[in-house]
Amino acid sequence: MTAEAPRGYAKGRAKRREILDQAMALFGEAGYRGASLRVIATRCGISHTGLLHHFPTKEALLLAVLERRDDVDGEWLSLGGTTGVGRLRRFAELAALNSARRGIVELFSVVSAEATAADHPAHKYFVRRYENSVAGARLAYEQARLEGALRADVAPGAAGRQLIALMDGLQVQWLLSDCTTDMAGVLRAHIEAQLTVDL
Repeated sequence: MTAEAPRGYAKGRAKRREILDQAMALFGEAGYRGASLRVIATRCGISHTGLLHHFPTKEALLLAVLERRDDVDGEWLSLGGTTGVGRLRRFAELAALNSARRGIVELFSVVSAEATAADHPAHKYFVRRYENSVAGARLAYEQARLEGALRADVAPGAAGRQLIALMDGLQVQWLLSDCTTDMAGVLRAHIEAQLTVDL
């Protein structure tokens, strides 16, 4: 019995990851409101009931997909315990990473726009996420100032908000340009113009 448990758990975790991957793709294609749990279940080769065993509601599945993206991005931004200029460099590198993840970028762009409606199940999630993202960017600019690397005329609070807005706007432009917009290059140039050192 104990020998079977790890195999069963591993199989369950693998199926959960597959559901998240398929949901991420479909939410990106059709948006949250246009995506169907039955279609996601079919893509995963399981029944609708089988999918509900892992994610009891569509809302739970959406939030799990969004949290998974945040976990991956959070780990990327925090690699090596970077702060200040190093952390700002990570933002540009994250844009480069996103250029290889069209499905995730599409999902985020579609669902974040839908979630501006107060009754959307991810509305509170995105309100909190933007608060955290802007605060994290502001902190990186504040740390860059302490490092003596931030131009005197750059206000960390405004710069943090601008950075997050630029990142998200570039993602939309990138999608609409059939992935030809240089997100990382534009972001890097923007950040470098605010610093007294090379990024």
